[in-house]
Amino acid sequence: MPNRQRSFRLEGVVLSHHDWGEADRLITLFSRERGKLRALAKGARKPRSRKAGHLEPFNRVSLLLAQGRDLPLITQAETLATYPAFQEDLLRMGYGTYLLELIDRFTVEEEANPALYHLLLETLERLSQSQQPSFELRYFEVKFLDEVGYRPQFFHCVVCQAAIQPQDQFFSCEMGGVVCPNCAVQQRSLQPVSVQALKYLRHFQRSTYSEAQRAKIPPVTLREMEGLLRLYLQSILERGLNTPKFIHSIAQLKEPQAESSGTNNL
Repeated sequence: MPNRQRSFRLEGVVLSHHDWGEADRLITLFSRERGKLRALAKGARKPRSRKAGHLEPFNRVSLLLAQGRDLPLITQAETLATYPAFQEDLLRMGYGTYLLELIDRFTVEEEANPALYHLLLETLERLSQSQQPSFELRYFEVKFLDEVGYRPQFFHCVVCQAAIQPQDQFFSCEMGGVVCPNCAVQQRSLQPVSVQALKYLRHFQRSTYSEAQRAKIPPVTLREMEGLLRLYLQSILERGLNTPKFIHSIAQLKEPQAESSGTNNL
């Protein structure tokens, strides 16, 4: 394996970091070239470290690494992009952290996925500026499921394969798609899905971002889409996600502020 002995450069987004030893940091990043990767930043916790500021979550960085005995060692780090909005607003930081958690939970190390990497970059940029974060997150989730191999079936019944009709339906997390009312009678653990929510989920699945953003989705429908997609994601993982609880707690704290100012926070 001679290629593992040489230094290599890659571009990636920092997903998280953890203390390692007395002065080092273990960095987890999602890279364009190698997918998810763990690397060690020697001395990054020392006050005079030049690498520490570059290796914060959300940062898009260019790194030079050398293959160590167990983990790659970060020898040089350069920041390519930061997203200050995530540091200035706790709720927006929660939304961004949710993206990073999904990437971390659904990907394996050393498996490149350039399309998913670009989807992450685009969504971080949009989310850092958008006044409709729920829209950005729902679009990301639908496209994300495509990229990680869990595309839900929204156009045909997963039981009888009949084309879905314009009426309220059901969704099976176990089977990964919509179940028509006729087949639903014989199934268990189904989630109701309205014709409105299904319409927009199908629209997201087959549309580019520029096409999808023309849709004017009612808040109640976005909340239904959120609930359905969250259930499906957690069903795939067979465990809950951490970030939604944080987002919910911060949103509750902001509600009194929104009421007193006469505005709504998404």
